[in-house]
Amino acid sequence: MRWLATLVLLIPLQAPAQYPSKALRMIIPFPPGGATDIIGRVVAQKMSERFAQPVVVENRPGAGGSIGTDLVAKAPADGYTLLISTNSTHAVAPVLSKPPYDPIKDFTPVTLLAHSANILVVSPRLGVSTVPELIAAAKAKPGALSFASSGNGTIIHLTGEMFKQMAGIDLLHVPYKGTALSVPDLASGRVSMLFDNIVSAQPQLRSGTVKAVAVTTQKRSALMPDLPTMSEAGVPGFESSAWFALFGPAGLAPEVRGRIHEAALAALNAADARERLVAAGAEPSGEDGEQLARLIRADITKWARVVKSGNIKAD
Repeated sequence: MRWLATLVLLIPLQAPAQYPSKALRMIIPFPPGGATDIIGRVVAQKMSERFAQPVVVENRPGAGGSIGTDLVAKAPADGYTLLISTNSTHAVAPVLSKPPYDPIKDFTPVTLLAHSANILVVSPRLGVSTVPELIAAAKAKPGALSFASSGNGTIIHLTGEMFKQMAGIDLLHVPYKGTALSVPDLASGRVSMLFDNIVSAQPQLRSGTVKAVAVTTQKRSALMPDLPTMSEAGVPGFESSAWFALFGPAGLAPEVRGRIHEAALAALNAADARERLVAAGAEPSGEDGEQLARLIRADITKWARVVKSGNIKAD
């Protein structure tokens, strides 16, 4: 048998296949056409060019993003199934309900792709132009002013609740099935204010249907550089933005994670990709997996505090 052992030693060990050696799946847990879908497709296209392998986008919507997110949580950790997720599925859903996945244990965070700012808009009939004026009006008539949202338990709803808590005011929450449906009531003054996506609000701002008073991010937005942040406008420490990030299943090998991060960074740094992302209201980021993991934990803590203080329940 000694000759067999010698023969085995002479056979060259086969090197592992170069990653990626086949097509990748990029799961987007929301319907086509939304911000997550737009960002995912821009990044997927550029990653495909860098990898010289197809990166196939699959929309798997349902249950507020939980269906597609859980699909990736249960996928093999080989780097061929990826997820574009948001804070709604990774930071809000876990504090409002019990999704079938653990946002920390079931995923490998790869990179933060982009942030998207929200802005606080008010009804022109309210007669206020600044955040201090809005707070003063709310304090003068506790419970008389209202804020619209895209539904109970959404980021838009929780942002309004956080504003109530941090400003020390009493507002009535009026949920809609999407923020666009609230615009007629904002125009007429039936509802007082709304935290809306900065891009989707542009047509209403141009027409004068609503009035912008502040942006919710830590820094001013490049899309509306003259608009102050909530912190600058009198609510120190206020921050609420949508973020979009790239994940793999838990247990992704460090070298594979590194390759994916490099490809995503190259995508974000491509001039045409950045132009498309900014046009969609997204500001490219690129932070690594460790930074993303810290962001998720901080967001979970923040929104859990808002939910508990506001006694908010999922529908």
